[in-house]
Amino acid sequence: MFSPLSAASRLRPPAPAWLSDPKVWRTEALAGLVVGLALIPEAISFSIIAGVDPAVGLFASFTMAVTISVVGGRRAMISAATGAVALVIAPLNREHGFGYLVAAVILAGVLQIVLGALGVAKLMRFVPRSVMVGFVNSLAILIFLAQVPELTDVPWAVYPLAAAGLALMVLFPRITKVVPAPLVSIVVLTVITLAAGIAVPTVGDRGDLPSSLPVPGLPDVPFTLDTLTTIAPYALAMALVGLMESLMTAQLVDEITDTRSDKTRESVGQGIANIVTGFLGGMGGCAMIGQTMINVKVSGARTRLSTFLAGTFLMVLCVVFGPVVSDIPMAALVAVMVMVSVATFDWHSVAPRTLKRMPAGEITVMVLTVVCVVATHNLAIGVVVGSVTAVLIFAKRVAHAADVTSVTDPDGTSVLYRVTGELFFASANELVTRFDYADDPAEVVIDLSATHVWDASSVAALDTIEAKYAQRGKNVRITGLNERSARIHGTLSGELTGSH
Repeated sequence: MFSPLSAASRLRPPAPAWLSDPKVWRTEALAGLVVGLALIPEAISFSIIAGVDPAVGLFASFTMAVTISVVGGRRAMISAATGAVALVIAPLNREHGFGYLVAAVILAGVLQIVLGALGVAKLMRFVPRSVMVGFVNSLAILIFLAQVPELTDVPWAVYPLAAAGLALMVLFPRITKVVPAPLVSIVVLTVITLAAGIAVPTVGDRGDLPSSLPVPGLPDVPFTLDTLTTIAPYALAMALVGLMESLMTAQLVDEITDTRSDKTRESVGQGIANIVTGFLGGMGGCAMIGQTMINVKVSGARTRLSTFLAGTFLMVLCVVFGPVVSDIPMAALVAVMVMVSVATFDWHSVAPRTLKRMPAGEITVMVLTVVCVVATHNLAIGVVVGSVTAVLIFAKRVAHAADVTSVTDPDGTSVLYRVTGELFFASANELVTRFDYADDPAEVVIDLSATHVWDASSVAALDTIEAKYAQRGKNVRITGLNERSARIHGTLSGELTGSH
């Protein structure tokens, strides 16, 4: 007998295998707990940078993580309030107030959805590997440098506590990997400080934790064109910085986990998460490399569950267990983040053997990316500068690959020029100088079968060559154009000088 229920069950896609695996649930839950704990002081710090109440950063981390776990494209990646976003929107909050900041977060989310729909994620393929390595190494350096203030002008007991935390994270995995070493380190150091009454800086010293959940609402701003023009530049900057950090982090997690993620969905998901965060009074955010590394590389998480639980645990810890969380020594979290920075840094990229074999241009791009990011504390600037430098180095290298050889007919009535290499803006100008306009015979043949015409600059250079020969009463015939080169040459030839 036909059963509608059995038919529906056959059409329903099978549930992911991890849903029925207790080991995966344990790993994801413990990873989420560790990340939730680590998010608290970071969110408070970023709130201070943005000039808002600590609860604003904590709410943003909660809503970003929970929302992106549903709508994001990269599994196990953590999104929350970040320093890069805080730096972008801090001037807006300082000059115009909190209402304008929230409005900018919502508009930034809308822009991210638009940019995602337009395919901005596809631009990731133009980021060279040397820039990616520089991005990773600079993040590791920034994570480490962010811990330095927690280790300066502090009670002496902070240092042995931090050292003990590092030792626990190195040694404990040799005993068992069932429980994440960072969680063990945090619990043990907290118990020690409370039991021994050791006076050291704690999470509670960074600011008050919220005692209730965020409440939805509209930003307190006039809905006018003036408001839009005020927040638009900040919203656009936040959207671009947030997308760049998120897509670069997603690419890094793809490589670590040997999996692919939907970058377009991630872009749109970041926008949705920021819109939700804005309407709940948060400061917005994007992917967090440090917390993502804790989740993926240190704790071994691989699913959306860890991301969802990180946000959920964060809010539960603040609202329900606020007094307990406030007693966690900052030394424990510093030790976790130092371990993350060590694990994040690509040590192979700076090994003498690697540097000896690496082309000088690749090393230059990597170092420049690191220097720009560390100097500005802005990942977007470093990635853009590194990518542009890589393009210029590549263009220079390819431009020199273009070459011209000539063969004169024995009877002296014609000459054949054979062009090899790529013709584009960087090589086109030099091409014009490679012909003997005065002494060549009346018939000139330029063979382009071993090259490709890429742009208008190349067509303009060919037009200039023909014009120089024409001034001397000589005829030029261009041969060997492939289909695409012939199309661009046929479309633009004679149209670039303004004279017909």
